[in-house]
Amino acid sequence: MARLLLLLGAAMVLLASAATAQDCLSATFSGGRTFVKCNSLPSLSASLHWTYHPENGTADVAFRAPSGTSGWVAWGINPTSGGSMPGSSVFIASQDGSGVVSILMTNLESKDPSLTNNTLKFNVPVGPAAEYSNGAYTIYATVQLPGNSTQQFTVWQAGPTSNGAISQHPSAPANLASTQRLDFLSGSSTAASNSKLHRRNIHGLLNAIAWGVLIPIGAIIARYLRVFESADPAWFYLHIACQCSGYILGVAGWGLGLKLGSESAGITYQPHRNLGIAIFSLATLQVFALLLRPDKKNKYRLYWNIYHHSVGYSVIVLSAINIFKGLDILQPASGYKTAYIVILATLGGIALCLEAITWPIAIRKRRRNAADKAANGNGHGWQQGA
Repeated sequence: MARLLLLLGAAMVLLASAATAQDCLSATFSGGRTFVKCNSLPSLSASLHWTYHPENGTADVAFRAPSGTSGWVAWGINPTSGGSMPGSSVFIASQDGSGVVSILMTNLESKDPSLTNNTLKFNVPVGPAAEYSNGAYTIYATVQLPGNSTQQFTVWQAGPTSNGAISQHPSAPANLASTQRLDFLSGSSTAASNSKLHRRNIHGLLNAIAWGVLIPIGAIIARYLRVFESADPAWFYLHIACQCSGYILGVAGWGLGLKLGSESAGITYQPHRNLGIAIFSLATLQVFALLLRPDKKNKYRLYWNIYHHSVGYSVIVLSAINIFKGLDILQPASGYKTAYIVILATLGGIALCLEAITWPIAIRKRRRNAADKAANGNGHGWQQGA
């Protein structure tokens, strides 16, 4: 049975790959153009079609990507800096208000390039040209492969225009993952390393676990387990363990977020950033408050409890809001947001159940304590009267 399932799974993968390849190969182009190979690119729903000429080391290419009329698309090669946009030589297709399509050849020397028409770092014997049809741009060109090598780091991108000018592309994962190493001879490709996207994912994972899971669990432990006398003082150590672990992971994620922000000049997610700073500040106050925690019999203990609970619950609420903002920024598969919603719902359901269980116990405990105090008070009064 296990072998049968494996064979079925392999067959499904092969069928899916064949269907993707067929879709790629079935594409048609204007002017009777045809291409020998094609590659359905892993992001932005783009595809690359080409014919390689080994006799002179050139490749006829056609890059196609969907876009609105108020958008732009780009494709190019990075001959110097590996799988990244800076250092790339690219073709950018866009159109003006009257629908006239134009193409720009430029070198991306930085993260904020000037986007002026320049001579590329590789020869372009034929073209370039561009067209817009059926909701997609197609860029045509014949390029001399840099270094006479068939293996090249290719890049592609898509973004909006503003008043006819090319604007900054989004920083969604699909945009950040739009690089790959392609062999123009064999057609094989591998994803280029994207350390920044990897670090963004780590930032999100650390903060989701820290502020979105560990901190709420620590609060649940403190609120409900302390009611059970058999759980004292274990609940306190569990509470401290969850909160300290959450704080350490959260600070690591927060620091990584600051680093990522410093590397993304001109791209600022202000609400997400401000909430992150507020959460870190409040959580740090909680750590210092723990060091100043008064004794249970101290007259200031009541005020300390009010402060501690208010700040703690504020951190939990703000963290949940900020995690959803972070998910909107990262735009991962929908399953991640669904998973976090399930976690929140589970924690909320556990809290409601424990609230119903512990509330009667807490009431009985308070009544018993009040009765004990009254009994002790009456006893002292009889002794004094005697």
